[in-house]
Amino acid sequence: MTLTKELKQKQQPKQGMLENVMQQFENAAELINLNPNIKKILSVTNNELIIHFPVRMDNGEVEVFKGYRVQHNNALGPYKGGLRYHPTIDVDAVKALAMWMTWKTSLAGLPYGGAKGGIQIDPKKYSNAELERITRRFTYALGDNIGPEHDIPAPDVNTNAQTMAWIADTYMSTKAPSERSRNQHVVTGKPIGSGGLEGRDRATGFGVFLTIKFWAEQKSVKLKDKTFIVQGFGNVGYWAAHFLEKEGAKFVGVQDAFGTIVNKEGIEVEKLLAYTKENQGSIVGFSNSENIAKEDFFGLDCDICIPAALGNQITEEKAHQIKAFLIAEGANGPTTVEAEKILLEKGVAIIPDILCNSGGVIGSYFEWLQNRNGELWELNEIIERLNKKMKEVFIKVLNVAESKKIDLRSAAYVLAIERLERTYIQRGVFP
Repeated sequence: MTLTKELKQKQQPKQGMLENVMQQFENAAELINLNPNIKKILSVTNNELIIHFPVRMDNGEVEVFKGYRVQHNNALGPYKGGLRYHPTIDVDAVKALAMWMTWKTSLAGLPYGGAKGGIQIDPKKYSNAELERITRRFTYALGDNIGPEHDIPAPDVNTNAQTMAWIADTYMSTKAPSERSRNQHVVTGKPIGSGGLEGRDRATGFGVFLTIKFWAEQKSVKLKDKTFIVQGFGNVGYWAAHFLEKEGAKFVGVQDAFGTIVNKEGIEVEKLLAYTKENQGSIVGFSNSENIAKEDFFGLDCDICIPAALGNQITEEKAHQIKAFLIAEGANGPTTVEAEKILLEKGVAIIPDILCNSGGVIGSYFEWLQNRNGELWELNEIIERLNKKMKEVFIKVLNVAESKKIDLRSAAYVLAIERLERTYIQRGVFP
């Protein structure tokens, strides 16, 4: 590489998640010749909240935190989307994630719109008591910007069922006693004892596995003895690996925020999970594994690659290294537009995020219905419903991809945006 070319590459700003989602939207809008007026509406968010709020720490000092909630579109129903706690979060990232949620809920045929939010924080630096106070204060600051029929948060990166329980309790405590029980479904992903759905913890990872399984069935590929790698060994990565291992596939590499480990003979999923619980969440040092450099992860020999961490992980540079024949996007926006072009040219199939990880929001919908109707669903019923729903959506996407001779992401976007377009055409735009 010449010095001039190298300098040019360094000077070029990296494309962020917002640019990626907008480019994906533009491509799909062109494919379906989207009504220009509806395109204008879908190109922007409805509401963007940035909240600064003070919280007293364990040592008595006060820290001021920055929180976000972006509501992209609610043409199909209440806003729906997760809350993440991460130091890299900013308004552009949240806008991108909110737009992806709109496409995801539309594609899945759910009566929801899209939103996303979070707090700019590294949760590892705070005690559990501090995280509870931060969460409750953020919920109070959001006020009626969330609500069971308006905007329904859920867990995301570094948040969990406990986080949702704190939010639900705080939100309900601001309502009159007679109203509290009717506001339990202000969030989904709650603990079972607090109105949560049995199996909601595995819904996203199980959905990732299901889409891989459906894809393999359609391509007459047997998953037994196929090798796979996972980036991110949190809730999504663990459950996807758990179900793939049960299918006979071999887990040969994993990366988390602490490091990257490989074992060509296979890594036992449950043993690794037990190890991380005893090792502050880290995979580093797991027995019978070899540590490798972070930048070598996507170049590992494998059949299936599951990015299940953060966005923009598979870049143009990484795309050239990938040896997998299938990428299943457990994370939101893990593949940049430029990287996808390279991968498709190489013949790599990509199951897009708005299809691949939609098991989470479908599970959230089931929980919301369960709370709303005062019902209690059993695990086998939930798994059966999730399987049926995801297969139905997967087949629709595959049929569009094959009939229009386009890739799976473009097909998923076409279906999602056409549903929104129909809604706007039928209702009209309020003058």
